Amino acid sequence: MELLNNDAFLPAEWYPQSGMQLTWPHAATDWAPYLDEITRTFVQFAEAIASREPLLIATSVPRQTESTLSHALSAEAFANVRIVACPTHDTWARDHGGLSLIGVEDTICDFKFNGWGEKFEWEADNAITRHLYDAGVFNGRLVSFDFVLEGGSIESDGRGTIFTTSTCLLADHRNQPMTQQQIEDTLKSTLHAHRVVWLDYGHVVGDDTDGHIDTIVRVAPDDTLLYMRVDDDTDEMFDDFKLLESQLMDLQTMEGKPYRLLPLPTPRPIFYDGERLPATYANFVVVNGAVIVPTYRQPDLDKKAMAIIGQAFPDREIIGLDATVVIRQHGSLHCLTMQFPKGVLRN
Repeated sequence: MELLNNDAFLPAEWYPQSGMQLTWPHAATDWAPYLDEITRTFVQFAEAIASREPLLIATSVPRQTESTLSHALSAEAFANVRIVACPTHDTWARDHGGLSLIGVEDTICDFKFNGWGEKFEWEADNAITRHLYDAGVFNGRLVSFDFVLEGGSIESDGRGTIFTTSTCLLADHRNQPMTQQQIEDTLKSTLHAHRVVWLDYGHVVGDDTDGHIDTIVRVAPDDTLLYMRVDDDTDEMFDDFKLLESQLMDLQTMEGKPYRLLPLPTPRPIFYDGERLPATYANFVVVNGAVIVPTYRQPDLDKKAMAIIGQAFPDREIIGLDATVVIRQHGSLHCLTMQFPKGVLRN
């Protein structure tokens, strides 16, 4: 495992971005039963992103993707889109996308993606970042690691603290037989972190990632943590999320100060084919000048969540985007994206 330049760091997501990645759905993915619906959502998402910054799209159906976007996007947004053809199994760019370190030399860290612990097909998606690099879309260098790490399993404050969950990083078929301390040491060395904060609670019903942190706790500027809170004591998640809240209240910054905590409401339960889906407002996406918030056709809670997220990002426009189709595949908006800091994507 190659150690990286000590001056490099993993920026927070509100650091200026050179662009964002989406991996496009197609008929050979699990989206097939409602491909038209999810494609409409992706088009809306693409407009919201590409009207503000460059959008990189990995797709195994490049002509179809280009045709769809050229007809559906505004001219301004479409001019900001770059399409790269490569094989794909699924669409969760947050977990198969490269993590960018910036510093003396920008580095795209290509960690191993194995379908969330070998639950699903993963080989094609694990190769996407290498395909993009070979297509010349990145500045800097690509460094590959034989260490399983999904982008949705970590949060960075941009100042040396990485947040993660023990339920995910210690789950089966990730990096066994590594111990928690060995995993922490690997995170510190590869991502140049000073410390790792482990959270132990907050299982979202319907989540199949073993507990990605980006569904429950998100980092925001000024030592702020936005987190999912369950207020309904009849909800099956109530007890676990009370324990999460207690753990967050005990956390301190590296300077020994408490975090500013902003609780997000939990959407009322949403079901599809008899399954409860993992709806969460914590899965928002930060882009240049805006935050895109998943909404769930629950106007009162959607509005409340957007207002709270606006408190954490007062200098950005808050945009709601319907994610009710996205969660049918057990993820939400943030799970579909990977941002690249300023300077990483080539124009």
